[in-house]
Amino acid sequence: MGGNGMKKQSGKQQVSESEKMVMRVSANSLAGNVLLSVFKLTAGVAAHSGAMVSDALHSASDVFSTIVVMIGYHMSEKASDEDHQYGHERLECVAAILLAAVLCVTGIGIGISGLEKIFGVGNGVLQVPGRLALAAAAVSIVVKEGMYWYTRAAAKKIGSSALMADAWHHRSDALSSIGSLVGIAGAQRGYPVCDPIAGVVIAIFVIKAAVDIFRDAIGKLTDKACCRETIDAIRNVAGGVSGVKEIDKLQTRLFGSRIYVDVEIAADETLTLKEAHGIAEAVHDAIEKNFGDVKHCMVHVNPYKEEK
Repeated sequence: MGGNGMKKQSGKQQVSESEKMVMRVSANSLAGNVLLSVFKLTAGVAAHSGAMVSDALHSASDVFSTIVVMIGYHMSEKASDEDHQYGHERLECVAAILLAAVLCVTGIGIGISGLEKIFGVGNGVLQVPGRLALAAAAVSIVVKEGMYWYTRAAAKKIGSSALMADAWHHRSDALSSIGSLVGIAGAQRGYPVCDPIAGVVIAIFVIKAAVDIFRDAIGKLTDKACCRETIDAIRNVAGGVSGVKEIDKLQTRLFGSRIYVDVEIAADETLTLKEAHGIAEAVHDAIEKNFGDVKHCMVHVNPYKEEK
């Protein structure tokens, strides 16, 4: 006995506004990454900095990742249909996995390039990078950190895992630029090997970000439960509804960026069917009202018998 937690008309309007926000933020990120990639690549080539060239390639991967976010989020917002009766939210997780793959490949490529230079593969001579590369690294740190906070704020507001993954992509780029800055500065002070070492450090940051994004997306694709704090909060809300004697069972699962809740409550066994149904509806409504990320809530009522 319970309620079906499908979103009402107001929810559809919110979804539309969320998609507009994702597209606006992503479009701004796209433009910024294109300009920054060209600037860093030019500076890296002109100043003979392998670390800055690697950093530019990392920024270029952000362009692709942002496009994936835009496509993935748009597809996840499609309404339920006969073949996908629970909606398409998990497509956003697929987009996040693609981002993780791009990050991982980028990180591996940067790492290999740096190691080849460190160990003299190809008998190349390490060059000391010019000041332009140092300036480019400083600019990149400021811009990418700003893009991280901008994208992160939007992702948290609408609960988008793919947009949050893109935010962390920006943060990993900022961290890689810090590595570039340190490596270039070291090379300019007489230690040219610092430049490729910085490239390897960048690779480690990039690969770690990829692993974190991948783990989060896989968790949401495999019905991972909500965090303990959220579960306890849902339990308290359901248990506080008048007529609920006990919470017999509570299960949650992540469905993309949304939450499914199945709860079994105990109510007085002498209640009529109509009265018990009313309590179940009250629990359902209380959960959806207090937890905006809940897409579907099912409430089952068990008879409660006082112990004598």
